[in-house]
Amino acid sequence: MHKQISSLQNPLVKQLLQLQEKSRERKKSGLFVIEGQREIELALKGGYFLKTVLFCSDIIAEESLFRLKEQANSEADFIEISSEVYQKVAYRTTTEGFLAIAETKELSLQELELPSETALILIAEAPEKPGNIGAILRTADAAHVDAVIIANPKTDFYNPNIIRSSVGCLFTNQLATGTTTEIIAFLKERNINIYSAILQESVPYHTLDYTTATAIIVGTESTGLSQEWRDAATQNIHIPMQGEIDSMNVSVAAGILIFEAKRQRDFN
Repeated sequence: MHKQISSLQNPLVKQLLQLQEKSRERKKSGLFVIEGQREIELALKGGYFLKTVLFCSDIIAEESLFRLKEQANSEADFIEISSEVYQKVAYRTTTEGFLAIAETKELSLQELELPSETALILIAEAPEKPGNIGAILRTADAAHVDAVIIANPKTDFYNPNIIRSSVGCLFTNQLATGTTTEIIAFLKERNINIYSAILQESVPYHTLDYTTATAIIVGTESTGLSQEWRDAATQNIHIPMQGEIDSMNVSVAAGILIFEAKRQRDFN
């Protein structure tokens, strides 16, 4: 028999709502919310530690609960919630009746494990929109890059909108954050080539060799990359464009550049 929660006034329900809504609460507690069975399973695969799993038995299939229990860390507390509570706490309208409270990770540069000769890293400087960050993480997962680094982050990775828009790819990529200065020092220490995507003083992206240790850096559409990235670059690169405008969505640009590197590496 599971513990049950049917009151919207329950302290755990209130905590869960706080964690969804407030970045400050996530940072202070070191906890965040994951919604959806697939996302929770990907988090477990990515080494995340679940504290609590909430499920609505009116929605879920019994075998789904059994499977999640088998996969979860043994300390995870499984609690049944009523439909009313679920409707209140669920972030998405269509989901599978599962939510979890999990522990955040440090996401420090020093924790990254990279192959020394062939590392392929995607870096985005100061992306603001959770939808763009989610799309970047999906691109990185599809290309199976070695790491994604966010420079000067404007929002924390554990924002529910990022988890939702990344469809769980937040958990399938190696992630880190840091300042632009810290990341440049990190790359230079490891002799990783820096290819900054900017229009000025740059060469077409497809004219270079990305088969050795490579970091591809993209900036926002509104402000582009900071001068620091321009100065630190092994080479500045651009995507030749034939239309009337000179910018494209950051996640689209990231996809074009990263998949050129993958093409050169024969998609290994």
